[in-house]
Amino acid sequence: MDLQLKDKVAVVTGASKGIGLAIADAFAREGARVVAGSRSSTPELEGLHEKYGVTAVPVDLATAEGPQALVRAAVDRHGRVDILVNNVGTAAPRPSFLDIDDAEWQRIFDMTLFSAVRTSRAALPHLLAAGGGALINITSINARLPFPMVVDYSAAKAGLTSLTKSLSEEFAPRGVRVNAIAPGPVRTPFWTAPGGFADATAAQAGTTAQEAIDVVVPKSMGISTGRVTEAHEVADLALFLASPLAGNITGAEFTIDGGQVKTL
Repeated sequence: MDLQLKDKVAVVTGASKGIGLAIADAFAREGARVVAGSRSSTPELEGLHEKYGVTAVPVDLATAEGPQALVRAAVDRHGRVDILVNNVGTAAPRPSFLDIDDAEWQRIFDMTLFSAVRTSRAALPHLLAAGGGALINITSINARLPFPMVVDYSAAKAGLTSLTKSLSEEFAPRGVRVNAIAPGPVRTPFWTAPGGFADATAAQAGTTAQEAIDVVVPKSMGISTGRVTEAHEVADLALFLASPLAGNITGAEFTIDGGQVKTL
């Protein structure tokens, strides 16, 4: 199926690993001109540059200046922006709400919510100038299904969900569709890296990190398919939402969690 994304200019944040890397890869495979923003590069992101010409922009999206610098780099290189995917975010498992101080709340919100606010603000004038386009926010089921270990992250993602609706209401009439993808657990370094959520779950369950993500997490979280989501599955959904095939879809949130969330 032709998704009509060839030569579209797509800006992806948090693109050096995990979901962001998978999204950058997917857009590049479809022939889009991808500008990938992240604080540091990875061999995988460098591989996308070598194979598809993906532009990697080293930028700290948690700062006030970083998002504007990323969008400016995309416009300087390609002359426009057609698609923005706000993917960057961060979380760390903690035992209790009482363990999270003001500085940590600010860090999580800067990376997870305010990065999207600032990147959207920088990119929207260019999306409008291009005659319209697509803006996709990667939220989380934690926005609606809070998890005590990541109460700050859950709150930030709830804010991002609300931002999605507000931006759609304002800009959809002007040709920019704004949607959200809300993943459940995804097999990415967010879970699998040393000290990540798989390790935390394994410590509680008395098992290995591999067993935790393959068995314990799907069972304990009630994932109907019996497995966590793969990053490329989130990327495939992002491709569709960015494409003209989703031309009348806006202000929507798409859950991809293997059936974990049971309510409508």
